[in-house]
Amino acid sequence: MRAFAELYARLDETTSTNAKRDALLDYFSHADAADAAWAVYFLSGGRPRQLVPSRVLREIAVGTSGLPGWLFEESYQAVGDLAETFSLLLPESAHSSDQGLAWWVEQALLPLRGQPPELLAERLPALWAQLDRQSLLVCVKLITGSFRVGVSKLLVTRALAQLADIDSKRVAQRLVGYTDLAHRPTAASYQQLIAAESDDEHAQRGGQPYPFFLAHSLQQPADQFDTLLGPVSDWQVEWKWDGIRAQLVKRDGRLWIWSRGEELVSERFPELHVLQATLPDGTVIDGEIVVWNDDRVQPFALLQQRIGRKTLSRKLLDEIPVAVLAYDLLEWQGHDWRNRNQHQRREQLENVVRAVAHPELRLSPVLHGSDWLDLQRQREDSRRLGVEGMMLKARDALYGVGRTKDMGVWWKWKVDPFSVDAVLIYAQAGHGRRASLYTDYTFAVWDGPADASERTLVPFAKAYSGLTDEEMRQVDAIVRKTTVEKFGPVRSVRPTLVFELGFEGIALSKRHKSGIAVRFPRMLRWRHDKPVEEADSLATLQDLLR
Repeated sequence: MRAFAELYARLDETTSTNAKRDALLDYFSHADAADAAWAVYFLSGGRPRQLVPSRVLREIAVGTSGLPGWLFEESYQAVGDLAETFSLLLPESAHSSDQGLAWWVEQALLPLRGQPPELLAERLPALWAQLDRQSLLVCVKLITGSFRVGVSKLLVTRALAQLADIDSKRVAQRLVGYTDLAHRPTAASYQQLIAAESDDEHAQRGGQPYPFFLAHSLQQPADQFDTLLGPVSDWQVEWKWDGIRAQLVKRDGRLWIWSRGEELVSERFPELHVLQATLPDGTVIDGEIVVWNDDRVQPFALLQQRIGRKTLSRKLLDEIPVAVLAYDLLEWQGHDWRNRNQHQRREQLENVVRAVAHPELRLSPVLHGSDWLDLQRQREDSRRLGVEGMMLKARDALYGVGRTKDMGVWWKWKVDPFSVDAVLIYAQAGHGRRASLYTDYTFAVWDGPADASERTLVPFAKAYSGLTDEEMRQVDAIVRKTTVEKFGPVRSVRPTLVFELGFEGIALSKRHKSGIAVRFPRMLRWRHDKPVEEADSLATLQDLLR
């Protein structure tokens, strides 16, 4: 555990990509394979569910530290990070454990899940007493499922590729699915990540998908596209669907469905299993899972109703049916097609979908326009059609790994977001480097027009991104000066600040006081020029709904 904690500290203390890569190389060069397997898991974004409830952890920490509960809570509010609070307030110990990361995860931490509080109160202080302050911080982060550090999966991939002297794309492919909750890292799985390339590796893939190819954002005006992109004829244009990106993998007589987050989601979409009988073996299709009803795509809010359910009733499946809109073919007859051109993959994909002839598998249509301005006019229909804009894919592009341009390029040409002017009414401290600042905000709009005799502010959205660091510091100072009341970590503030909020979608919601839910809200700009009284009202949101 100590070596992994030291790696965490090195990664956390620098913003230099080279320094982080060197730290990773140092660790993996000396780590036991079983420890390295879990390190790759956590550094690549794997997070097991919380092992011990936060309330129980707090109670045990208060008892171990000897501090009164109120002082522990005040310290937590000041620090903003539970694991860091533990490491600062619990008695400091000399590091006495020689066990590595794998032992700590498998033998000490995972067995804590589901244990009664009295047993946890006996075990946890004994475990914590074996760890120095830095190792304790990492340990608590693993227990709470909140382990995060400033390193990307791409950087981990490149470090492993450099260590093993193999192509980073090969490592990226092997890493797909590595952080799925059903996967348990082992020494053998780590050795497979860094093994020399072999000719029969593809045949051993089982249900593993390919790394997803991601698009770059295109924000320039359409009248510049001829210069930037060349003629329309060089591009394959499709709608940008508002669903769940997924790969259908059919091998060895079985069907696997993987989300872009590399989560195996086969059981969440039982109606798609009919494709197992008709989709040929050795086929991998990239596409979008959407709600399909009344011969069209339905709003993403309906799909969210399914995602959040543990049990899918027959009634829910009938009312919210899904289909896959296929837009790429990554494997055909057991052969990797990613190094073929976009238009070749598309042509064969059309043949596959026609042969399957099943309503649960549909082609994402290709759009046509005489020029870019013609396509821009078509793009204006995006909101009405329930899509987010257009995807532009170079006809000669290969299928790359992640958001790269070395094998071709995809662009996402999204419509401008919805936007309203809203009032900041609550603030909460952030996490990590933002733990000492109030950076997470709740926004409200008026429940009546400006000329109403009485009206109140109704909360409708939370946002924490979109401002510069300097703007965050300025808002933090205002929050502290205008605080009216405290509710645990949340401050209620006097309404003085107006922000333009942008969001991708809007839907009715019974769970929200406003009756409205918005998707991916973020702050577009601080409206210094607008007084609180002129912020938008619920009527504005209702107009956007229509």
